[in-house]
Parts: sequence; structure tokens; C-alpha cells
Amino acid sequence: MTTPSRALVEDPLARHHPVSFAIFALARQHRALAAALLADCGLFPGQELILMQLWEQDGRSQKQLVEALKLDHSTIAKSVRRLENSGLVVRTADESDARVKVVSLTAEGRALEERTKAKWRELEEATTRGLTEQERRQFVALAAKVVDQLG
Repeated sequence: MTTPSRALVEDPLARHHPVSFAIFALARQHRALAAALLADCGLFPGQELILMQLWEQDGRSQKQLVEALKLDHSTIAKSVRRLENSGLVVRTADESDARVKVVSLTAEGRALEERTKAKWRELEEATTRGLTEQERRQFVALAAKVVDQLG
């Protein structure tokens, strides 16, 4: 087993709050790498999650995206607006309820699917490099346990 990152051991926050600081440090590093990889696709971190939802099922309401991604409405609305301004999605009124906005992919949004998924595979590989399959499963199980406790 490798030694922990110095920051996770030496930082005063890490000494007093080791789990919370480890989660913070991991999330910061992961988001930075995701940002670097997704920039090649013209995306900001988080936008790909909305696109992935639409690649699985196009034509979702903003409310459905909120529920699927467990994010607040304003975050989804802002991200969808940016994706719309980039020409990757369009928002239209639902036929049965004009108050409901349906988000659909454009041809440009569909065209990003393979490149974006390749970047996520690269992110997954970089994130788990050096972990055994058992450690990967254990990490996911522990993360799920923490998420359940916090949710």
C-alpha cells in the first residue's frame, strides 16, 4: 500500500478532521482533472452529467434532471442555460403543461457523446489507477455508505 498524500497527513485540518478533509481533497483533485479533460470537449464540470442523462433519455424536464442528479433547481437551470447557449441543447415548453421546460439534445449535443464518454473513461482510469479491483469496490461501498448517512 502506498503512503498517503502529505497534505492528508500534515495539514492541520487533516489532523483534526481526517475524513472530511480527505473527501474535500479528493473532490478538489477529481474536479480539477475533470475540468482539464472536459475542456477539450468545450464543457465545464457538471455539464457532462446533464448531457449523459439526455444521452440515456432525451427530452427530460428540468425537474427530472434535478431529481436524477440530486442537484438544486437553480444549478440545473444555470447549467442548462449554458448548454443551450453553446448550442448543445434546446429548451421547449411541454405540450401538456407550458410551465414545464423540456430539455432536448441538438445534433451538436449528440455529436459530443463519444468524446465526452471517452474523457470520463480517462478520468475513471486516472482516478483508480493503482487500486485493485477489490479496493475499487470497497471505495464505492464506503462512499455509498457515507452518502446514505449524509442524505
